[in-house]
Amino acid sequence: MLPTLRPDLNEHLYLRDPQATALGRRVLAASVQLLDEIGFEAFTFKKLALALGSTEASLYRYFENKHRLLSYLVSWHWAWLRFRVSFAMHNVADPRQRLHHALATVCQASADDPATPDFDEAALYRVVVAEASKAYLTKDVDADNRVGLFREYKRLVADLVAVVQAINPAYAHSHALVSTLLESARSQYFFAQHLPSLADAGGDVRAFLEHLAFSALAPAAGPGAVAPG
Repeated sequence: MLPTLRPDLNEHLYLRDPQATALGRRVLAASVQLLDEIGFEAFTFKKLALALGSTEASLYRYFENKHRLLSYLVSWHWAWLRFRVSFAMHNVADPRQRLHHALATVCQASADDPATPDFDEAALYRVVVAEASKAYLTKDVDADNRVGLFREYKRLVADLVAVVQAINPAYAHSHALVSTLLESARSQYFFAQHLPSLADAGGDVRAFLEHLAFSALAPAAGPGAVAPG
């Protein structure tokens, strides 16, 4: 059984740690539900305060603005997913099997998790799929990066890069491969839900990711090999 998760996130994401108080935890849970319902563009602290039966001033004690709140929730998701991936790979020695378990876990990220009682993890995943890119596709991305706002995503990528390099140390594009796999898992989920002509009907995203990963990591043919006709 997985333990209850309380990730230690970058302190630049918040003004006061929302996981440390009952109101802060309510703010996080209600934020997920409201973002899932109306989206980031329509989301305001005024609407969140109304949903909570609280005041806007109380919300600003935790987060500077709604962008920081979104960045916090996205970081929380990546920390949670990293924990789940690590748990799935625990005591698995073969790196190919480790990657197999990791990709399976990534593709199960849309399910709710009893280890996260303060979150509807399924709703949070829908928020991440729809809104995560808005956390970094901004003019402030370089400044945000310097203070470590994307640390949790980078840590997950680094963990998987280590697995990829254990499978094929000669592969020169391990970071690009891992970030492509993670982005593809989200985009294919979104396409299947909203733009189905961009996804395969009844497609198995996990099978697609494994094909992409293991095809890329297959040893290159030797210099004397004959190219297929």
